Amino acid sequence: MKAFEFRPKILDTLRNYDKKNLTSDVMAGIIVGIVALPLAIAFGIASGVTPEKGIITAIVAGLIISVFGGSKVQIGGPTGAFIIIIYGIIQQYGIEGLAIATFMAGAFLVLFGLLHLGTIIKYIPYPIVVGFTSGIAVTIFTTQIKDLFGLQLASVPSDFIEKWVVYIQNLTTADLWTTIIGLLSVVVIAITPRFSKKIPGSLIAIIVMTVIALLLKNFAGVSSIETIGDRFSISAQLPDAHVPEMTWETIKRLVSPALTIAILGAIESLLSATVADGVIGDHHDSNTELVAQGIANLASPLFGGIPATGAIARTMTNINNGGRTPIAGIIHAAVLLLIFLFLMPLAQYIPMACLAGVLVVVSYGMSGWRSFLALTKNPKSDVTVLLITFFLTIIFDLTIAIEVGLIIACLLFMRRMAETTDVKVISDEIDPNEELDIKAGNLEHLTIPKGVEVYEINGPYFFGAGNRFEEIMAGLGDRPKVRIIRMRKVPFVDSTGIHNLTNLCEMSRKEGIQIILSGVNPKVQAVLTKSGFNELLGEENICSHINLALERAKQCLQA
Repeated sequence: MKAFEFRPKILDTLRNYDKKNLTSDVMAGIIVGIVALPLAIAFGIASGVTPEKGIITAIVAGLIISVFGGSKVQIGGPTGAFIIIIYGIIQQYGIEGLAIATFMAGAFLVLFGLLHLGTIIKYIPYPIVVGFTSGIAVTIFTTQIKDLFGLQLASVPSDFIEKWVVYIQNLTTADLWTTIIGLLSVVVIAITPRFSKKIPGSLIAIIVMTVIALLLKNFAGVSSIETIGDRFSISAQLPDAHVPEMTWETIKRLVSPALTIAILGAIESLLSATVADGVIGDHHDSNTELVAQGIANLASPLFGGIPATGAIARTMTNINNGGRTPIAGIIHAAVLLLIFLFLMPLAQYIPMACLAGVLVVVSYGMSGWRSFLALTKNPKSDVTVLLITFFLTIIFDLTIAIEVGLIIACLLFMRRMAETTDVKVISDEIDPNEELDIKAGNLEHLTIPKGVEVYEINGPYFFGAGNRFEEIMAGLGDRPKVRIIRMRKVPFVDSTGIHNLTNLCEMSRKEGIQIILSGVNPKVQAVLTKSGFNELLGEENICSHINLALERAKQCLQA
């Protein structure tokens, strides 16, 4: 394996950096910082923490991901995908538990990068990614119903179905003015792209709805519109670094959610980097990117932050506004820091219904309903993985959904691999026009002598194929004196395949049947030799091509 080289992209981009690059990066960074502001606040509140923690995450993680990342244009920070799992961890383990889980996830991500798992993670089946992403989107939408309509509820159940039962039972408690603010926010965000590509609709909605809410409160006496200040105490002070206290018992309990954060963060960040590559014509270093994501998640909880990853929407905003180097991401973090220090107190006037509207639009974008519907037309196995992952996400939680989805996908992959390997019996003669391992110059049909059976294995010889091979031979009535097993189309053999071959040789020896292998490729030959199989069968019974195998079979018949 090639040694891992940690080389952030910023080192390469700074070589030929000039004033033109700086101008583009500064403009892109400012715009992305403005775009990230309402999202960071909304994601923080929806995750169950205070709004400033969402911004702190975007500042700390965004800076580290840009400085150490393996992508030129990746923008990091809190994302919607983490909302549900963060909320669940806080409910079960508290804020301190979240900090420990995030810290552990950071360590896992660094380990993923050091172990070269960056390329492997990108091969997680598409139905699983779509299934849990769509499930997260539906869950986020569900959590925002109370604030969107101002329902008068003392508490909201954690269970998905119970939530909707309670919502329906309490629809009559909805507040008219809160509902208007929430729905208007959705409309403003939806129509803004038609008029402005630079200024994000979420920011316009927050400014407009905050002004409307203040006017209604001060001049119309409307006091029912809940704001961030009504629910949270806003602080514009940077917190001191705090290392969470970790005990072995806590670490053991948080391994599962920490792994879920790490896997989800790895998938989302590498997906974002891959999409960005296609737009700017570059290639990111997936393992360096994972290490950077890990460092960011190690640092974020030290300052009270939440899990972070690469954000596709903000990364694309960066690209579309001219950002081409990590400097744009650094500027984005600096802009958020300035806003946090000097404008954060103003966030207390933002209506909660407006933030709910922002997240409703985010959940719609995350849902990927077109991809979901397209996948339902695929093979039944893909649809099964998609639906199971989707329903497990919304009914139970993301941890279970990812674990079960991956297990099902692995089982289906094994079944498909087994189906790609077939075994056939050649009884009379071999046509040289269809064969590749017949000795050159021998173009006549090769006749199979009486008392000899030839078996052709086509595909990997692993556990599934090995069992099928045994079943085929067990179903044949006649017992030959020689069995030739052609393995010219076997690219690899695993321990189960070797075990089955060993059993076959031992059973055949008891029955007085000689086994001969033909056309074994060098890789498979090396595995067989290392396992000691050659000594059991005998070197003379492992032939390079079918001509020699048939000659050897004739010798065995005459013995």
